[in-house]
Amino acid sequence: MSIYSFDGAEFRTMLLGSLNLLAQYKDEIDRLNIFPVPDGDTGTNMHLTLLAAVNEAQQEKSTRIDTVSLAVARGALMGARGNSGVLLSQLFRGFATALEGQHKANATDLARGFTEAYKTAYRTVSNPVPGTILTVAQKTAEAMQEACRRSQDVLRVLVVSLKAAQESLKETPELLPVLKESGVVDAGAKGFCVILEGILHSLKGPEELDLLLNVVSRQKEDYLGPLPESKQAITYKYCTEFIVKGKNIPLEKIQQELNNYGDCLMVVGDDAQAKVHLHSNHPGLVMEYCLNFGTLSNIHITNMDEQHRERINPETKDQLDKEIGIISVSMGEGIKAIMESLGADVVITGGQTMNPKTEDIVKAIQNTPAKNIIILPNNKNIILTAEQAARISSKQVAVVSTKSIPEGIAALMNFNPEQEFSKNIEQMVTAINNIITGEITTAVRNSSYDGNPINSGDFIALAKDTIIAAGNSLQETFKLLISHLVTAPESLVTCYYGQDIDQKTAENLIEQTVQLYPDLEIELHSGGQPVYHFIISVE
Repeated sequence: MSIYSFDGAEFRTMLLGSLNLLAQYKDEIDRLNIFPVPDGDTGTNMHLTLLAAVNEAQQEKSTRIDTVSLAVARGALMGARGNSGVLLSQLFRGFATALEGQHKANATDLARGFTEAYKTAYRTVSNPVPGTILTVAQKTAEAMQEACRRSQDVLRVLVVSLKAAQESLKETPELLPVLKESGVVDAGAKGFCVILEGILHSLKGPEELDLLLNVVSRQKEDYLGPLPESKQAITYKYCTEFIVKGKNIPLEKIQQELNNYGDCLMVVGDDAQAKVHLHSNHPGLVMEYCLNFGTLSNIHITNMDEQHRERINPETKDQLDKEIGIISVSMGEGIKAIMESLGADVVITGGQTMNPKTEDIVKAIQNTPAKNIIILPNNKNIILTAEQAARISSKQVAVVSTKSIPEGIAALMNFNPEQEFSKNIEQMVTAINNIITGEITTAVRNSSYDGNPINSGDFIALAKDTIIAAGNSLQETFKLLISHLVTAPESLVTCYYGQDIDQKTAENLIEQTVQLYPDLEIELHSGGQPVYHFIISVE
């Protein structure tokens, strides 16, 4: 069997194969965590990002490789979750850029596409680290280019490239010492290899297309449910979506003009095809304006007032002149309530094991009634997603790179709505630099740290991405973490206990801490967060 070219329809089928295989491996990839803690989510994030890409491609009727590739890139862009999802979306973006203007792609085009893919993804990361998905993507592209010099059979080129990718994956622990110490390969790189292998599965034909389509439908139902959101006022009743097809479509001009017709505006695509999304009270006027630039298709108009009447608490539009709005990310009702009380306009539910996708943050930006937006990711795995959402938005958006819940709360406490946008950002950054964060969770597998054994089920204390202590006693682990975090006797310590810890247990631990450190000022709050029994901040 030989394949010398493929079009957009065949590319969709290839990605269906990848999606199916990634669904089977996502839990295994999640477990490729450098720490034995229950917060791995790389496989889930890559799977959900690819699922969004495939769903967008399924809506595209064209069979041109460039058009379908662009649809895949759009879907991945808006559906990206976590750092791995953002990097995957950038790989698709680079691939689509390289294939612009082509009806079909051959082996040389494929190699060019993968080359531009890894280069685009590299540009997303300020300090690329060897031994990650970026390294494996680059090695794959280089192997592809070499294979094309010997054969133009797409199947042969992909087989050679997969072998190179798998060899590069095996080498990731040698390039990244923390992987070697933990006895794992890079999770994102593993996901990339699975995607490549899935493409080969589809070309070799082990799965029927109808079965793959059913898998996509089931995965969407199982995994792509909307994240819970804070209640937002609906000023504009009709969710209006359609595609404009034409020539020289002025995306920026449409964006500027439609801002006057409603909110939640998104205009994405290129000068030949654009997807428009807008909440408006006059969808007819919106479509009439866009008819100036081409024909309309895939028109969907939904009355959101009827659809969500039971869960919406209408508010007035008086807040739309607010200068600065804040979007924060958290998990746990207690932490969410604290953030809202400190001035967060929207608190997106998300964190470890459930990263929000780019579209969730874009919608939050659009729904926040303010001209300028500050985003607090509160998790290092959400920063790239937040930055991607900021680039898409038409508002002025700044991402303050908070990596933990305590850093996010510190940033909120230093927000002053009377001050300028830039001054607030400066104060927030200064505040988070004065925060030390510690966490206690439970080991999900046997492991070790500094030569000390960790048993599955042990309590683990972490600070600055380092295991500080581990053992079967919560009391002892808590005490060791506090002693590590507290460097000055008059420090302020704030403890947020999670959903698996009762109030009495938390209060007893605080009482014991006060006896050991009588000069400490200690605050205790019910955070309600999953995964982490305690989140502790010291300032």
